[in-house]
Amino acid sequence: MAGNTFGNIFKLTTFGESHGEAIGGIIDGCPAGLEIDFNEVAIDMARRKPGQSKITTQRKEPDQVRFLSGIFEGKTTGTSIGFIIENTNQKPKDYSHIKDVYRPSHADFTYDQKYGHRDYRGGGRTSARETACRVAAGSIAKQLLTGIKINAFVSSVGAIYIDKPYQELDFSTIESNVVRCPDEEVAHKMISKIEEIKKAGDTIGGTIMCVLQNVPIGLGEPVFDKLHAQLGKAMLSINAVKGFEYGAGFCSTTMKGSEHNDLFNKDRTTKTNLSGGIQGGISNGMDIYFRVAFKPVATLIQKQKALDVQGNIVDMQGKGRHDPCVVPRAVPIVEAMAALVLADFYLLNKINKI
Repeated sequence: MAGNTFGNIFKLTTFGESHGEAIGGIIDGCPAGLEIDFNEVAIDMARRKPGQSKITTQRKEPDQVRFLSGIFEGKTTGTSIGFIIENTNQKPKDYSHIKDVYRPSHADFTYDQKYGHRDYRGGGRTSARETACRVAAGSIAKQLLTGIKINAFVSSVGAIYIDKPYQELDFSTIESNVVRCPDEEVAHKMISKIEEIKKAGDTIGGTIMCVLQNVPIGLGEPVFDKLHAQLGKAMLSINAVKGFEYGAGFCSTTMKGSEHNDLFNKDRTTKTNLSGGIQGGISNGMDIYFRVAFKPVATLIQKQKALDVQGNIVDMQGKGRHDPCVVPRAVPIVEAMAALVLADFYLLNKINKI
């Protein structure tokens, strides 16, 4: 199976399935001498872990990262950093009812057709459980990126959204509510909507905005490895993501060039930032901001029509423990993937000129 590795210099390879013994990863390319704050890793993992609130899946996993190599006496050694995260609360029997059924809008059918054999326990390798490995690696990447601020938050749930620019938000309040929205009034509406959806056995989508600040000028490579292209790839690789836009995004299609151009100040900053901090695929020193769109979770705790392996349309009802809305738990995943992209370009940039 290809596609298990992300990055060029700072690389992450992950392994494991949702209801297997463990998941884990190998980080290659992390420079030696980086002091690791294991408490920061634990904090990031706790922000993603299941069972953290009334609006998330009730699967209980401590998500403790056990580092196996590449760190000695609290510092990286420059060798591969291996780690595992044990699955302590797996319940494969919750999925026996879908052994011979393809769930609508899941990867069951496509995996079975591609590989001829699938792990039906919670989706196996296709499960978002894998993203815990990304958060662990992203936490290491964040610690490499001294001075760079990475803040993601829930900007919408369904039709409920924050109607103000991110500059007016207090990022220190993101973790003050279970939905991770820095607008308290909007957060309460989002939570109520998710509770309503959960009670109906349904699911709902939303968007996450991420803001990267203090990014140095020069990150990103022209042509195929543009900074925004790699950020887009990173975000679109996250489970349930359906869209990515940065800067003015799709709204720029309604503007004239005279409205969209970011004019310079004498200090080399720009008066506006519709470019989203990236020009020509390279960071320009301004804030980088982007939005990531998440679809509603495909597993519903209500009856649906499904296709079985014999080609029959059958009734199916979801069981097990599932998120009614993934966006609150996806916030640290978005941050982690952004950190992995920046760490990779940060190291790559060191070989661009003498």
